[in-house]
Amino acid sequence: MSIKRHASAHWSGNLKEGKGTISSDSGALSDQPFGFNTRFEDKNGTNPEELIGAAHAGCFAMAFANELSSLDVVPNDVSTKATVQLEEIDGGFKITRSDIDVTLDAPGADRSVIDKAFKAAEDGCPVSNALNAEVKVTLTVK
Repeated sequence: MSIKRHASAHWSGNLKEGKGTISSDSGALSDQPFGFNTRFEDKNGTNPEELIGAAHAGCFAMAFANELSSLDVVPNDVSTKATVQLEEIDGGFKITRSDIDVTLDAPGADRSVIDKAFKAAEDGCPVSNALNAEVKVTLTVK
């Protein structure tokens, strides 16, 4: 099976004064504005790193829930938060890591089963595998 998803971006102008929009074919994003100030100055609006973080958090939550379910654990909640780090290196910028913090609510689940599912999700998350950056995943169990 091969699934293709599409997104697009448009940019006008130079880096500092220019403006762009990001859209996805699904319509979840439709001409969302972004610019230097939303990426490098923490102004309101989106940016590529935030979108990578959203994709990573969503993918890992699904992967972990799938691995848990394959071991007969149906979680009440898998919550994830991604922190994508962009650093200036040698005059350019590079995404150097993506950290995923996971909180699991699965009352009565055996910790060894949780850990086995967590490791499988950590190894198998498609977005984790797609990133060419250090990926660190942590788990908090309620």
